[in-house]
Amino acid sequence: MSCHATGAGAGATATAERRTGLPFVALVGNPNVGKSTLFNALTGAHQRVGNWPGKTVSVAQGDWRTAGGRPLRVADLPGSYSLLPDSPDEALVRDVLTAPAGERPDAVVFALDAANSARNLYLLSQILDTDIPVVVALTMTDVAARRGAPPGAEALARELALPVVRVEGRSGAGLDLLADAVCEALDAGAPRPGRTSAWAAGSPVAAELAELAAAASGLTPHPARWLAVSLLCGEQPPAVPAALAGRARAAADRLAAEAAAEGDTDADTDAELLVAEARYAWAHAVIDRAAPRPAGARPTLTDRVDRLLLSRGFGIPFFLAVMWGVFEATTVLAKPLQDGLGDFVSGPVSGGADRLLEAVHAPGWLTGLLVDGLINGVGQLLTFVPLMIIMFLLLALLEDSGYFARAAFVADRLMRTLRLPGRAFLPLVVGFGCNVPALAGTRILNRRSHRLLVGLLIPYMSCTARLAVYVMIAGVFFGSNSGTVVFFLYVASVLLVVGMGLILRPLLFRDMKVEPLVLELPPYRLPTVRVTGAQVWQKLAAFLRTAGGIIVATAAAVWLLMAIPASAGHGGFGKVDVEQSVFGTVTRATAPLVAPAGFGDWHATAALGTGLIAKEGVISTLAVTYSAEEDGGPKLTSSLHATFEESSGGHQRAAALAFLVFILAYTPCFATLAAQRAEIGTRLTVIGFGIQLAAAWLLAVGVFQIARLVW
Repeated sequence: MSCHATGAGAGATATAERRTGLPFVALVGNPNVGKSTLFNALTGAHQRVGNWPGKTVSVAQGDWRTAGGRPLRVADLPGSYSLLPDSPDEALVRDVLTAPAGERPDAVVFALDAANSARNLYLLSQILDTDIPVVVALTMTDVAARRGAPPGAEALARELALPVVRVEGRSGAGLDLLADAVCEALDAGAPRPGRTSAWAAGSPVAAELAELAAAASGLTPHPARWLAVSLLCGEQPPAVPAALAGRARAAADRLAAEAAAEGDTDADTDAELLVAEARYAWAHAVIDRAAPRPAGARPTLTDRVDRLLLSRGFGIPFFLAVMWGVFEATTVLAKPLQDGLGDFVSGPVSGGADRLLEAVHAPGWLTGLLVDGLINGVGQLLTFVPLMIIMFLLLALLEDSGYFARAAFVADRLMRTLRLPGRAFLPLVVGFGCNVPALAGTRILNRRSHRLLVGLLIPYMSCTARLAVYVMIAGVFFGSNSGTVVFFLYVASVLLVVGMGLILRPLLFRDMKVEPLVLELPPYRLPTVRVTGAQVWQKLAAFLRTAGGIIVATAAAVWLLMAIPASAGHGGFGKVDVEQSVFGTVTRATAPLVAPAGFGDWHATAALGTGLIAKEGVISTLAVTYSAEEDGGPKLTSSLHATFEESSGGHQRAAALAFLVFILAYTPCFATLAAQRAEIGTRLTVIGFGIQLAAAWLLAVGVFQIARLVW
C-alpha cells in the first residue's frame, strides 16, 4: 500500500500543511513504553534511550519520511499517564492534544505497551475524546510474549476499532506498515461521531456525558467530548460558558447522588471516580477479549524478582549493596589505569614538553604556563577518564536493565518522610550524574512546593565532578579502603538530603501534602551493547567537554595569579614564590576560616575557591599549586600528605575526611546556581547558597573533631 496525500480526507490535512508545511503527527504514550526508541527509528534523530521513567521532559521533533515518500512532522510528547494532568509534562500533553481546532495534531501515534496494556488503554480512552485520528503502535510484544498472553494486533484492532500495528523500534520492524496506517488515518480525517464514546458505553456516566458533549459542541474551539468529561470531573477548561459549567456541576451532583442511592458506601465517590472506573472497566474488557489470560498462568520472571527486590525488608539493603558494589568496582578497576596514565603525564609528556621548550629557548614564564599549568592540570583530569568510563558503564547497565526504576519505588517510603512523592527521587537520582539537568527534571513534579523543596535539595546530591575529587583524595589517604570511603560519601549525600529536607520543609513549606506514587515499572531485560555504549559515550563526552574547558581556563587563571607578585620586592612576573603571589596571598588569608576542620592550608582553600566555579577545578588547582611551588614538580600524593599532616596537627586522615565532606556539602558550581535561579527563583537560590556554605563548614568541623579521636 502506498502513502500519498490523496483521498477524501486530504483536505483535513491541508490546513496543517499550510501552517507547518508538513502534516503534524504527535507520538503519545505512557512513560517507558518504547516511545523514544520509536521516535528515533522514525526520524533518525539522536535521542537518549533507556529504561528511565519520566526521562522525556521536553518535546523532541523530527521529520519522518515514509516509505511512500510522504514527509511528516513528528513530535515526541512527554510520557504521560493521563490528560487530567498531575505534572507540567502531562499538562503540556493535554494542551497539545486539546488545542483549538486547526492547532491540534493531524494524527496521533499512540505507543501501547503490550506488556502493560490496561494502564495504557486508560490514556488511550482519554485521547479518543479529543477526536484526533489515532493509530496504535503496539510495542514490547516480546516482553508480553514472555508473560504468556500477548494481545495480538488484529484482535486489538477489532476491539478498539482502530488501526493497530505491531512495531519494533530497535530493529525497525513494522515501521512501513505504521507509515501506511498513519497516512490512511490522515487521509480519512476526523473519527466518526460516536466512536469516541466506546469506553463510556453502559456506564452510569454515559447519558450525562452524551448530553454535555452535545451541549458543548460548537460553543468553544476545543473538542466537545473532552470538554464534557473535563467539566464532569471538576476541571476548569478555558473559555467555557458559565451556563455549561453550571450544567456540568449539576450533572456531577446527580451522578454522586445516584451512586450513594445505589449503596456505594464510599463517601469520596464522585463523577471523576465514576469516569475513571468506566475507563478502567473498558480497558480490562478490551484486554480480556483481545488476550484472554490462560488458566493457571504463572507469574513472570519480572514479577518473581520484583517480589524480592521491592519487598519492605530486602529492597533498600539490596539497593545500598548494589551502589556499594558500583563504587568499589569503579575504584578498584580504575586505579591501575589511573596510576599508569598519571605516570605517563608527569613523566614522558611533561619531560618531553620541558625539553622541547628548552630547545627552542622559550621564556621561563611560557614553560611554567604550559608545563606546570596546562599539562599538569589537564593531565590530572585525564587520569580520571578510565574511572568515568567504568562508572558510567555500570550505571548504564543498571538503567538499561530496568533496575533504576525500582530504585524510585524503593525510595518512595524515604521520600514520604519529607512529604515528597516517590517520583521526586528521579530528579534526585539524576543529580548523581549532574545537578543541572536534575534541577530541570523537577518539572515532572506537579506541586510547586515539591519542586521548590527538591530544587533546594539537589545540590547535596554528589555529582560525577565531585566523584573525581573523592577518588583522588580517598586514594591518597585511605588506600585500599578508598572505595568504601566513596560509598560512605554517597550514603552521606542521601542522608544530607533527608536531613536538610526535614529542616527546610517545616520552615519553608508547611502546607506540603503527600501524594501517592504512580510509576510504570519496565520489565527486566538484558542491556544492549548499542544503547549502553551510546549512554556511556554521551556522558563521557559531556563530562570531557565541560571539564576540558573549565580545566584549561582554571589552570591558566591559577597559574597567571601565581605568576603575579602580591607586592614589590618579591620578584617579577613568573619569578615570584607562590606564597608571595596574588593567588597565594588571597588563599592564605582565607585558610584560617577552615582551620577548625583540619585543612587550614592555602592549597586547600585555593582548591575550594576554584571548586566553587566548578568541581573539576579542584584537582587541577591542587596539581598546579603543588607543581609550581617546588622545582622539579613533586608528586601530588606526597605533597598532600605533608600539607594535611601539618594543618591537622598529625590527624591527616581526619582532615582529609573533613575536606571530602566539605566538598560534598558546599555549592556544586556556578552552573548549578544559575539552574537553581531559573527553577526556584533568586530568593531561594540565595538562601540555599548560604545554607550550603554553613552546612559544609559545620559538618566538616564536626567530622574532623570527631574523627581526630580515632585517626
